[in-house]
Amino acid sequence: MGIDDLKNKASDALDSDQGEKASDTALDKGGDAAASVTGGSHDEQVTKVEKSADEHIGNR
Repeated sequence: MGIDDLKNKASDALDSDQGEKASDTALDKGGDAAASVTGGSHDEQVTKVEKSADEHIGNR
């Protein structure tokens, strides 16, 4: 199994409903962690990054 096979499997997993939920959960947790570390002073930027990442990951 090559790297392309692994990439395709990961892509297929993220494109499923379960993968979408998992990626949303991970992005939310990452955003919460970033907000906590910055004391909420960069919430707007964190939200933009979360939305951009969500558009590129999963099936939405």
